[in-house]
Amino acid sequence: MSHVLSREKREQVIALGRLGWSLRRIEQATGVRRETAGDYLRGAGIALRRPGGWGRHGPSKAAIDPITGSDGVDSKAAIEVITGFLAAKPGCGPPSSCEPYRELIARELERGRNAMGIWQDLVDRHGFAGGYQSVRRFVRNMGGAARAEARAIIETRPGEECQVDYGTGPMVRDPDSGKYRRTRLFVLTLGCSRKCVRLLVFRSSARMWAELHEKAFRRLGGSPRVVVLDNLREGVLCPDFYDPDLNPLYRDVLAHYGVTALPCRVRDPDRKGKVESGVAHAQKTPLKGKKFESLEEAQAYLDHWEEHWADKRIHGRTKRQVAAMFAEEKPYLQPLPVEPFRYYQYGERTVHLDGCVEVEAAYYGAPPGWIGRKVNVQWDAMFVRLLNPRTGELLREHLSGKRGGHRIRDADRPRRTPPKLLQLLARAHKAGANIGAVCNAIHARQGELGARRIQGVLQLVKQYGSVACDDACAAALELRTAEYRFVRRYLERSPQAPLTLRQVDPLIRELSQYRDLIQQRIHFEESQS
Repeated sequence: MSHVLSREKREQVIALGRLGWSLRRIEQATGVRRETAGDYLRGAGIALRRPGGWGRHGPSKAAIDPITGSDGVDSKAAIEVITGFLAAKPGCGPPSSCEPYRELIARELERGRNAMGIWQDLVDRHGFAGGYQSVRRFVRNMGGAARAEARAIIETRPGEECQVDYGTGPMVRDPDSGKYRRTRLFVLTLGCSRKCVRLLVFRSSARMWAELHEKAFRRLGGSPRVVVLDNLREGVLCPDFYDPDLNPLYRDVLAHYGVTALPCRVRDPDRKGKVESGVAHAQKTPLKGKKFESLEEAQAYLDHWEEHWADKRIHGRTKRQVAAMFAEEKPYLQPLPVEPFRYYQYGERTVHLDGCVEVEAAYYGAPPGWIGRKVNVQWDAMFVRLLNPRTGELLREHLSGKRGGHRIRDADRPRRTPPKLLQLLARAHKAGANIGAVCNAIHARQGELGARRIQGVLQLVKQYGSVACDDACAAALELRTAEYRFVRRYLERSPQAPLTLRQVDPLIRELSQYRDLIQQRIHFEESQS
């Protein structure tokens, strides 16, 4: 033997050999050279694996019949066949069909691409006539093979489940900045057939996440019943395995297509291992090391690969073509609705003292009893909806109004002045007699809609002081223009000295037009009620 091992190391080598390990694997695990390990295993009567073979094999037949001794026991073969570590020398057989592309394959391996992606590019771009196994063997001999990891398998019925996830996409030139930037790869994988839909985007948002689902359903021609996802913010606001809080827009889009969201446990990606494999497949095979000049070019390249390679491949576990399995699963998908989902914006608003919430500079009335509380708001080009933040119940639905306009139901108008508005009027009277008189005039003329302007007058008191503000309010009462805008302009133009008649005239003319607009709006609100 070339080396003498310790008893502990010798027993370890023999034990691994009895488990059927190859000499290469034993060398990696124990650090003992293959030649030395082979000698000890043959001495222990353990059969060795042939190079490239799988599992255990019986001892090879001797080249010369064994010589039998006088005691009837077979002695050692005259010539022993050694099979543990002698492999064919490179160059002994015919050259590989991949040899002319050695430099190209080496460059692709340095970029991190796998054998499948290299073979597909060789066929598409260089007219390579060899098979995938040729490229795989060539890559393995160059040291580019990767060790596969065990994965859990979850079987699903046709049309029952899909899995979705984000991954990093290729570098694409941004039309705004002119620089290359990393894209995001959205992947939806059907659980039964493994059919994938892969889409590329520059940036993600709650609406983009929902739109990608809708686009994927449209491409498939139907929707599954369950979608499995992780707890990214675009889909899940509050991760909870038993009662997750879904993003409202995402939840409504899935409900429109009859799909139920099933978020995974936190830090448990194996539940959606099929889409994880779909993401890795696209990253390592068609997209690794690629750059594109536009998002459309990148998507077209990905769609071509999806149609000609991904769909036509034989799946490793099912041993069937993905396109054929999808053709069987497609009839089980749910039919798509006639109209696409109408997307809306959403947010949280506080109900002000006038009983309204502000949405894009327009005001919409809330039910009585909600002043000072928060409500969820959804709005689009046609409707504005106020929702209970706890139960999601629809409180009010209004038609979208113009900027500065109010939408209030007659039943929601308060029968008496709210207590908080009375507190504002009391503060105004405490700040000054003329200030209180102006605020009373605003309340008498505009009602609860004037609460914001009363707040504005009190803010002017903080900014300019009660004395200057009271003088401005006295001038407004004297000129019969008890308006917040007049008081503010008066203080802005002359906070220290009273205005001259020439300076007051433009304000009066401006306020007269402003007063006419207010009267028109009040008449309009009364006519609507």
